[in-house]
Amino acid sequence: MAKIKHIAISSQDPDKTAAFYKDVLGLEEVGKVTSANADGYYLSDGNVNMAILKFKNDVVSGDVDSEYSGIHHIGFQVEDAADADARMKAAEAYPMDDVNEALHGGMGAPSHGRNVETKYGGPDGVMIDISQGGWVGTGPE
Repeated sequence: MAKIKHIAISSQDPDKTAAFYKDVLGLEEVGKVTSANADGYYLSDGNVNMAILKFKNDVVSGDVDSEYSGIHHIGFQVEDAADADARMKAAEAYPMDDVNEALHGGMGAPSHGRNVETKYGGPDGVMIDISQGGWVGTGPE
């Protein structure tokens, strides 16, 4: 069974949003994001990784533009990424090739450790991450 291990929030003010989740709800900062695609934070409760991201371009934003604020995607850790890929495609949830290419992810991409995943278009327009390696702050490193 896949386990929910990652939720990403698109924010126009990641510093303020991350501070809220840290100060009010006690999440721990487990990483920072500074890249050509987004800036922000990784927070965790020890079980789920929450990314607070300000996207810098519409390609990696997927079906929403880079000015969107709110839940952006949900990540599921699976035991077998190839099997999950086949099941996703059988359910007509296909890889978002433009997003995966922009993030240097996707099936067959070289592994760079945790947080590397494949993004799919899921039901109701929700972007879904599938990861075999998991996300930082979600369990044994």
